[in-house]
Amino acid sequence: MNTGSDRGTQGSAAESGVESAADDTTQQTTGEAQHVSKAPAFIKSRRTLHLSWQVGVFVVGLAVIGAGVAMLVLPGPGWVAIFAGLAIWATEFAWAHLVLRWTKRKVTEAAQKALDPKVRRRNLILTGAGLVIAGALIGFYLWKYGLTPPWDLKDQ
Repeated sequence: MNTGSDRGTQGSAAESGVESAADDTTQQTTGEAQHVSKAPAFIKSRRTLHLSWQVGVFVVGLAVIGAGVAMLVLPGPGWVAIFAGLAIWATEFAWAHLVLRWTKRKVTEAAQKALDPKVRRRNLILTGAGLVIAGALIGFYLWKYGLTPPWDLKDQ
């Protein structure tokens, strides 16, 4: 299983020659640096240790992402935890690095779009309309039932 994170380590001569030629071509066409594992050198030098390191990073990242998903419905910064777990994965896995870079680009685009005056005006109008509707519903409830909570209604 090639995760793309061990490109900085030395493999067999034939394997490294094929990979380096393909990587050079990819790097030249995309203009991006290749992803290299952030594991310490003594871990990358032994295949078993490096695989164990990757499994550990995957488990820790999965735990952080799982906590983030739970925090989407529970109190807490869910999206921050999900992005943090993705950043943990991006230290070892090339696919996670690409996903994180795509996510950063999309968040930046959304922030720029939210600052657009037309979008801000539309959002303010929709928020105002929502507050007026919520106020009308609360006013109707208070007019009809007073300050009595719904669970204390006696005769209806």
